[in-house]
Amino acid sequence: MAEVKHVGRYVQNQRKVAVAYRTVPQDSGYCLVVDTASLSDADHDSLMKLVESSAGQSVYELAEAMGRSTLGDGRTMLAAFHADGKLQKVPTTDIEMTPTPTQTVKLNELNKIIADQKGVSIDEIHLGAPASGSAVAEEVATAQEVKPKSASAVQAEAQAATNTPDALSDDDLAKSLRSQADAMFKEAQNLRKQAEELVPTKKKTAKAKGGE
Repeated sequence: MAEVKHVGRYVQNQRKVAVAYRTVPQDSGYCLVVDTASLSDADHDSLMKLVESSAGQSVYELAEAMGRSTLGDGRTMLAAFHADGKLQKVPTTDIEMTPTPTQTVKLNELNKIIADQKGVSIDEIHLGAPASGSAVAEEVATAQEVKPKSASAVQAEAQAATNTPDALSDDDLAKSLRSQADAMFKEAQNLRKQAEELVPTKKKTAKAKGGE
């Protein structure tokens, strides 16, 4: 079965989630998720269709695609889920990614390995997509690298998970959107620079004035 990015579940109760952001800017110990069971049937179908689409699988963070997609009522998915209280800010230790039905990896462990692979701190991994490869490969590779825990360890971890998810605040969403915009701006500058190196922009010359 093909690996799928951006999907996971709560360690404590196994409820499925879609991970909008693996980390929250300036608060990398937390992520933003959507509890898929809390959605209406129509919104659930729209979200999962997006997650499984090429648009959803090609982005570094699912929120990027959510910000460009609409729900059945015409609202932008990311903004609508925020307004409806469906975006939840939870500790990364409470979430495990499930790229395939038989592979799991704790999100905090995944974030650490992604940061190591990119040569940055965990606080910086939200700034943009990896230079090469796909996050799917990173999730699967991490799932294979992390040793599975015993049933007793998983049970103890679930019992210790007592934090109640907090609804995403306007400030948190604004930080995430600004961070995403900054990353896109930097990427646009880099692409423009590369384009200029390949074919410099031709400067327009002023038209000669007509003779009298």
